[in-house]
Amino acid sequence: MTSTRQKGFTLIEVMIVVAIVGILAAVAYPAYTKSLAKGKRAQGRTALAELLQQQERFMTQRNCYLAFTTDATTGTATATASTDCGFTAATAVPFKTFSGDNFTSAAYVLSANACTNTLGAPVSMKDCVQLVATPKGTDSEVGNLRVTSTGGKDCTGTVGGTTPTSPLCWP
Repeated sequence: MTSTRQKGFTLIEVMIVVAIVGILAAVAYPAYTKSLAKGKRAQGRTALAELLQQQERFMTQRNCYLAFTTDATTGTATATASTDCGFTAATAVPFKTFSGDNFTSAAYVLSANACTNTLGAPVSMKDCVQLVATPKGTDSEVGNLRVTSTGGKDCTGTVGGTTPTSPLCWP
């Protein structure tokens, strides 16, 4: 007698494998996206540290910090006119104004402005500068990362309002 046994998988076996793969993907994908966000935040914090060093060097040379804004779509940085330091908006920004190696792959765009006092009024650019890393994508948990030349650190996202020194912002 010859057996006519067919080889292959049954539909139920294939469905079990698909279910297992689906469960693994449902667990792995959120962990992967959180890991990506964590890496981008680290890139933003590093860029702020580098910019703060550049600003301190600028301060020693000119006795003032340089305020500027950066266009998030083009990467063009524009200096903000300052009566404290005597430079105009035409002043070239001599700093790297984004995180990462190039603007197209940057996770954050950087800017600098005057710090504010406890009443919310701006402080002289000769005394303090606040650096801001704004994410190019969305990051509702952390939002903007901020650091001041006086050592203050916080973020504007949902975790920043209650605990500005949250490990998500500044571990």
